[in-house]
Amino acid sequence: MFNNIPPVTRNIIILNVIVFIVSFFIFPQLYNSLSGYYPLSPNFKSWQIVTHMFMHGGYMHILFNMLTLWSFGPILEQALGEKKYLILYFASGLGAFVLFNLWNFIEVQQISSALNALGIDPSEIYTKAAVGYSGSLNISAKTPEGVELSQNLYNLLRTPMVGASGAIFGVVAAFATLYPDAKIAMMFIPIPMKVKYLMPVVIVVSIFLGVTGNAGGIAHLAHVGGALVGWLLARNWRKHLYRFN
Repeated sequence: MFNNIPPVTRNIIILNVIVFIVSFFIFPQLYNSLSGYYPLSPNFKSWQIVTHMFMHGGYMHILFNMLTLWSFGPILEQALGEKKYLILYFASGLGAFVLFNLWNFIEVQQISSALNALGIDPSEIYTKAAVGYSGSLNISAKTPEGVELSQNLYNLLRTPMVGASGAIFGVVAAFATLYPDAKIAMMFIPIPMKVKYLMPVVIVVSIFLGVTGNAGGIAHLAHVGGALVGWLLARNWRKHLYRFN
């Protein structure tokens, strides 16, 4: 059955599984090197813009992502062709990274301004947030507000974005654009619905959760960024669909 999956989708799944095994069981130090940190964090490396798409936080994370890709990827790969499908996948992943970190930038600026108003230099948090930092974690903040803001900034700089979800949301959004009347069911909505109705609901909920901070450790705005790129590309390509079918 696996051999029947089109080559690009199959190879992306294989690569994700290989990277997961290597980074979890063989060279765990790769997790920090390949995960996607906020671009102004001391832990950010340029290659993370791409490599974060192949990192996952656990078994269920990679299982859900790969099952979703297996469900939607082959249809898009056959409809668009390998080149456009590959562009769709990686452009969506990059869009996810950009939107997620634009929101991070806004949050970091707000926190830094608040710290400066309290007489606390944010640069000390940047220094202490570096992976491998072995110095004192004591901070100059003395008030509860200062301590909370310092911890929030530290968390933003130390917490990476991982997973293929952004790229896969782009694939699903492209599917919804090209096949709007197709019916699908999701875990939290078990009744099959037309994807043109289901996808907007998922996006609105993702925006709400991402903006309000009720993310639960999930990069919801990354999903939105990936979906936006997938929708834009598919919307542009669908008028030429039968040319490259």
